[in-house]
Amino acid sequence: AEEGLPVVATHNVHYSSPAQAAARSALLRLAAGPHAKVAGDPGGLHLASAEEMAARFAHLPEAIANTVRIAELCQVELEPKTLRLPAFPADEKNPDALLERLVRQGAAERFGQPLPGEVEARIRHELGIIGQLKLASYFLLLWDAVGWARRHGIAIGPGRGSAASSAVVYCLGITDVDPIAHGLVFERFLNPDRSAPPDIDIDVCDFRRGELLDYIRRRHGPDRVAHIAAFATLAARAALREMGRALDIPKEDVDRLAALIPSEPGVTLAEAEASVPALAEALKEARLERLWRLARAVEGAPRHLSVHAAGIVVGDGPLAEQLPLVYTAGDTSVIQYPMEDVEALGYLKIDFLGLRTLTVIQRCRELVAERGGRVPDPLPLDDRAVYRMLGQGGTEGVFQLETPVFRRLAEQLRPAKFSDLVALLALGRPGPAQRIDAFVRRRHGREPVHYAHPRLEPLLAETYGVILYQEQVMRIAMELAGFTPAEADLLRRGMSKKQPELLAKARTRFVNGATERGVPQRVAEEVFDDLERFAGYGFAKSHSVAYALISYETAYLRCHFPAEFMAAQLSSVRGDPERVARYAAACRRMGVRLLPPDVNASMSDFTVTADGAIRFGLGAVKHVGYTAAEAIVAARGDRPFR
Repeated sequence: AEEGLPVVATHNVHYSSPAQAAARSALLRLAAGPHAKVAGDPGGLHLASAEEMAARFAHLPEAIANTVRIAELCQVELEPKTLRLPAFPADEKNPDALLERLVRQGAAERFGQPLPGEVEARIRHELGIIGQLKLASYFLLLWDAVGWARRHGIAIGPGRGSAASSAVVYCLGITDVDPIAHGLVFERFLNPDRSAPPDIDIDVCDFRRGELLDYIRRRHGPDRVAHIAAFATLAARAALREMGRALDIPKEDVDRLAALIPSEPGVTLAEAEASVPALAEALKEARLERLWRLARAVEGAPRHLSVHAAGIVVGDGPLAEQLPLVYTAGDTSVIQYPMEDVEALGYLKIDFLGLRTLTVIQRCRELVAERGGRVPDPLPLDDRAVYRMLGQGGTEGVFQLETPVFRRLAEQLRPAKFSDLVALLALGRPGPAQRIDAFVRRRHGREPVHYAHPRLEPLLAETYGVILYQEQVMRIAMELAGFTPAEADLLRRGMSKKQPELLAKARTRFVNGATERGVPQRVAEEVFDDLERFAGYGFAKSHSVAYALISYETAYLRCHFPAEFMAAQLSSVRGDPERVARYAAACRRMGVRLLPPDVNASMSDFTVTADGAIRFGLGAVKHVGYTAAEAIVAARGDRPFR
């Protein structure tokens, strides 16, 4: 008013309703820490109604009028969701043409010239969809990042998830899975009829992941690259315990209430109260009822912010101008939105996941080379000794197969070829597990393989007539009922989510399409019933194939280079005494000698001696540590200690 400016009415808002004032007070005490004196919430800091604001400013009605005027002047138009892709390369005028040129170069290396007709048709099909969706820059960005990593000796996985379904991604060298040879469907990865953006996750050597992320920051600008936040939230028991501390409730009373909460994952306090009679009895005590009420108010609230293990965003401009950022102690920028919100706003999210197994494989190959050996490249996928080892339960150190569940499954199934190993990885998941018995019986000829229609045989032969993969659901819809790949993908999604309306329409469409193609109606209905029954439990074959390649490589190295492989495994877990002991026991079972640590012979990591024994690494000795171990090795040099 002193400056001659109009006065406006505002209000300090911290929560939506007055009832939340007590919960905020408790959270303030919680944030301040134990024994700290902090003022509680004074109340009244809720989102006030128009009537409340008018009453508060009855002496200054023009302030309310001015606030309304400002509101009327504001106009926000939310842009429709579009993928905010950075232009890449920045000076490239025709990214689609560049992408096609790179894909065709890679295709010539992968498949030879001239390209087989099926490959040519597949590439044209995929490039057409990518161009239609204006995604060329996305694929070029990943081609650049993965190519840089490979050129600098950073191990990259063969693929992960549905991205292995793409021939374009394969030809660009981003994945090492031939989707055509494995019968994978591109639309499982990128469906033009589905609004979801593409999602290519990259497995990278965990030891050197940081180097790749540094390159991406340099390449695109540090102001355009940020990590995604992960929010730890207060679950039921945690909310109860934290509020107990904030209210100074004796620990034994809080423990007594917490013990009554069912142990099922994800159970809420409201669900516990409704299902446990003893809780209702305990909550008759006023102070415990207040504790419970406040715990319910803060349940699900963010506890603290951390950095998402894999996700980064590459923006189309400086991210600080578009998104809320926070900086860690290491000056890493982190977006303060959950991953789902970042994706919903159209930002390009890429997951670079550090995978210890890739480091193990790389180190094992180095140890083999140091001893004058050579690991075939590419590996032969038909090595009988490898499959025999797996069938005998030799799975220690083998990627994805180390758990008792997978070891027993390997012994039951006794894989004899690569497609058996792919199936083995899928069968061990919770959904497909119900099909294990039928699969194993058919695999060993104890149960006849039956196909409801002859056209199903080429689609189900590799899984002995069992519908195991999501891609099989799609291909059956395509081959039997004439669905397009995009329609088949939507059918798969509808079945997995059990959407009744979609399924009713899909049944009619499937049965009509199949009968038009000469399939008897009864058979068509029987096949659709099978699809509906098992589609919700199917596993993505694309992911299973990609991870089976890593499983096979670790099994091959374990089988043919056991000392080098186990030395690499032991080095990778040197900071975990329990796992070191487990792998040491595996060495004894495998007949690999493990020599004790020796200050004059050991290196920081586990090594292999000239006669094929493993020498214990100093870095794995308790209370020594890797830094001290390196200092000892450096001080020793070429002359032993006396």
